[in-house]
Amino acid sequence: MSGLVVLKLGGRVAADAVRDALARIGGPVVVVHGAGPQITDEMTRRGIEPVFVRGRRVTTPQVLEVVQASFEAVNREVCAAIGPAAQSLRGEEIGLRARRVPALGLVGEPEPCAPAAIRESLEACRVPVVSPLAEGPLNVNADEAAAALAVGLGAGRILFVSDVPGVLVEGALARVLPADEAEAALDAGAFEGGIVPKLVAAVRAARGGVQATIGATEVPA
Repeated sequence: MSGLVVLKLGGRVAADAVRDALARIGGPVVVVHGAGPQITDEMTRRGIEPVFVRGRRVTTPQVLEVVQASFEAVNREVCAAIGPAAQSLRGEEIGLRARRVPALGLVGEPEPCAPAAIRESLEACRVPVVSPLAEGPLNVNADEAAAALAVGLGAGRILFVSDVPGVLVEGALARVLPADEAEAALDAGAFEGGIVPKLVAAVRAARGGVQATIGATEVPA
């Protein structure tokens, strides 16, 4: 599906930005959302200290409960922002595949796949809105889940939309960052925090033949 766009939304992206992004795309789109800020806020409220390893959240059974509840809440918000065309899909129910990473607990590394429920939703001219839990259930990074779906579905583009302007290299916003350079910078530890899984996902998408863009809520036409 070369005309397909996978749109990855951060947990804090506003409803207006979601609608604007979809209007700019103007074609078939699969939405994958995160819920990182909501998960961290709820863990803090419950007195659970968040632990991350290269952008991935260490997930115990207790943390997984928070992740599931947060994904459900954000999924409802995103679907409400999109309107009647939206179709809520839970990754763990539709066959989102992942290889477990035991060192991180109930965490998986997503594998390229094309769940039938997503393809059927697109064929019905709906907008599938996917919560990125994998079968198990396993907690998977939403950026990596979006990239795996983009490759599996044969999407033409993947857009990572968040509240950050993009990738900063030596203090300047990078307009173009070749996959080889991004991978080398990641290996050298040049990046840290939430941008790491986005870059990892973007590189994987590019290696799988999908054009990747990382940026704020303004989506290129």
